[in-house]
Amino acid sequence: MRSLRHATTAATVLLTLVVAVACGGGPAGDDAGGGELAVAGQFPIESIDPNGKLAIDGGTRVAAVQLYSPLLQTTGPGEFEGVAAKSWDANDTATELAFTLKEGITFSDGSPITGADVAAAFTRTVESDSPFSANFVDVDVEATDTTVTFTPAAPDPALPAKLTGLMITPAGATADSYEGTPVTSGPFAVESFTPGGDLIMVPNEHYWGDKPKVDRLTIRSIPELATRVTALGTGELDIIWGISDDDVEQLRSNPEIKIESAVGSAVITMWMNASTPALKDAAVRRALWQAVDFDTLITQLYPESGKPADSVIAPTVFGYAPQQPVGHDPAAAKQALVDAGFDFDHTTLRFHFSQAQFKQWVQSVASDLAAVGVKVEVLEKEQAVYTEDLLALRWDLNIQQVGTLGLDASYNLGRLYPCAAKRTGYCNPDLDALLKKAGNSVDPAVRQQAYADATALIWNEAVGMYPMFVDNVFATRTGVEGFLADGEGLPRFDTVSVPD
Repeated sequence: MRSLRHATTAATVLLTLVVAVACGGGPAGDDAGGGELAVAGQFPIESIDPNGKLAIDGGTRVAAVQLYSPLLQTTGPGEFEGVAAKSWDANDTATELAFTLKEGITFSDGSPITGADVAAAFTRTVESDSPFSANFVDVDVEATDTTVTFTPAAPDPALPAKLTGLMITPAGATADSYEGTPVTSGPFAVESFTPGGDLIMVPNEHYWGDKPKVDRLTIRSIPELATRVTALGTGELDIIWGISDDDVEQLRSNPEIKIESAVGSAVITMWMNASTPALKDAAVRRALWQAVDFDTLITQLYPESGKPADSVIAPTVFGYAPQQPVGHDPAAAKQALVDAGFDFDHTTLRFHFSQAQFKQWVQSVASDLAAVGVKVEVLEKEQAVYTEDLLALRWDLNIQQVGTLGLDASYNLGRLYPCAAKRTGYCNPDLDALLKKAGNSVDPAVRQQAYADATALIWNEAVGMYPMFVDNVFATRTGVEGFLADGEGLPRFDTVSVPD
């Protein structure tokens, strides 16, 4: 067997310590609790079930990294640190991945965490048929008290990266377990939770890692950006994120507030539903992309946190391959639409979105499309409705900020773009073949080239518009210490301290 075990060396001691603290994976430390921390991002928390239908919903993911532990954590493309896992090994054909758990790890009720718990959490994830479960098609799992082994039907060298999103819950957990105060495996335990409202947490007394430094953590659901900004300014909140660049400048002028940012894998992604008759032709989709002045949009709305994208996935991700940017040329775009037979008179494109931070962007895109004669109906939807309609393809254009869990293109390209995924309305057997090659090969060079070819196809066929790479920006009160900005927009708060 070829070991993927990542031993700590002198060159990585500092990185290991940082990750261990961020993940709660280091040795148990003294209780340094004190004070209460209140935070808010752009996503309401509708569920705290990390293995259910909303497993990768933004709010659920932020809650999950406080309450639950994964087997391992990404530290870079193809690089990992163990959290609940002591070690892990993959065979040479990437058809078996075996984990050994750390000794003495427990749930918040004091019961031991076993391989059976990990296996049951995995099974619940697969059976939930969520967007996340699509990562684990035809993967079997077996467990003992101290080990858990995953066996994919086809080679899957990206399986460790995908499993960074699997959160450990008790074997007996069901959907009903998350309606009250569930048993957790992370640094915090639930004191109370109201779906769409506040999630209040206290330190998990049985957590094996360093204990949180606050007595209570509240994640408030405040989708309105202006309200979050005001609450930070008054001291009602200690940390906020999902903020606009305009607000960054305003907040920076306040001496009681600090701005921190981190580069991640997020890409503003605007799929065009190829199953809509008006958008079936790639020439039409490319023309729509060409009609929008994204460079100006980025300069005006995201001068600090955004930069023009040149790929479907970010440079931080394994499989990234730069493409030729699509230039803004409204005259050429309109002529291309005419040449493609686009029906300007009888076509109205449904452009749906859910997050308030996208409102100006969406309106500007609609305005640029209207300038070349394309009618657009802007539809703002609540997150749950947006997600339901997204999966049902009840849209023509959409916008979302898409990251790549585990920093491997398999999670993004391999999960979202095959015909079987039915996520974009686009189906191409040639793309399926490239993604299968990239997903199954154990040779990194072969995988990289296949993802490069797949990216070029997606880009040139304009499956979507991919205008901007995103840095995640956070604002904190100056009294907050120990906060680490997270590039994936999933901040952890167990290292944070605030004045009593």
